[in-house]
Amino acid sequence: MSAATRSRTPDRLCAEAVDLARSAAEDAAAPGVVGEHVSLVSEGDRVVTHYFEAKEPGYRGWRWAVTVMRASRAKNVTLAETVLLPGPDSLLAPEWVPWSERLRPGDMGPGDLLPTEAEDLRLEPGFTGEDVPPPNSVVAETVPPSHDLAERVEAEDAELTERRPVDATIANGRGAIASLAEELGMRRARVLSRYGLHAAADRWDESFGAQTPMAQAAPATCATCGFLVPLAGSLRQAFGICANEFSPADGHVVSLTYGCGAHSEAAVMPKTPKPAPHVFDSMGTDELRLRPARDDGSVDSEPDGTEDLGHS
Repeated sequence: MSAATRSRTPDRLCAEAVDLARSAAEDAAAPGVVGEHVSLVSEGDRVVTHYFEAKEPGYRGWRWAVTVMRASRAKNVTLAETVLLPGPDSLLAPEWVPWSERLRPGDMGPGDLLPTEAEDLRLEPGFTGEDVPPPNSVVAETVPPSHDLAERVEAEDAELTERRPVDATIANGRGAIASLAEELGMRRARVLSRYGLHAAADRWDESFGAQTPMAQAAPATCATCGFLVPLAGSLRQAFGICANEFSPADGHVVSLTYGCGAHSEAAVMPKTPKPAPHVFDSMGTDELRLRPARDDGSVDSEPDGTEDLGHS
């Protein structure tokens, strides 16, 4: 008999080990979720996989696959593997979607990069001092190394020929504005536009605003909370940052109309009351004497000089 024929024919002892396979599946699964024995498949010489119906909610059509095997010339069947696998009609995850279509706010993690479009409506130029970024800027356009010196010289000559004369005063003014912006730390290629600002405000108000269930049940708003860190600029009039570690909005931008039960003035905890001393001291110890003391009146304080001989 060839090896291919032997691999297609299930081993008799392994095929009969249904109870062993069911016991292994029940140990791996929750109680009562292993159904009927569906089928068995020969995986090779003395290796058989038994399939059982899976009754877990949400795993329609899935099957418990238990692989059993035995050594050559051995009669004892042993367990090899137990796993939950999808069947032909099982419920599977949807088709793969490109990252650009499935990316949502909050999905980015440390080290991830999200490129923005050149004409992103959420961004606009940060300053108008000059149209071209400086050569050392990260957004400056660099000339590919494949361009030789002659092509670069011709391009510069053509640009100078077609360019209109620029007033030196305007050029100096642009340079001064750019220098001042760089000195103040404001030399950004683009800044948030009014559209991007309003879109962000709408998102923040939807997540931590006055219409949320938490704010509806709050005793007061964030405008009067001591844990609120105000923002700068125009957003200061409507938003701040929560700095209360016990608040559900800790570290988030919240609307001044938002609120929660962790408000600084919602409830002032009273001082811990000091318990009164016990009327009966149950924590102390009492001395227990084996013999009466001489000064308690039960015995003579001074001996009478007679010796107690133990008889009358």
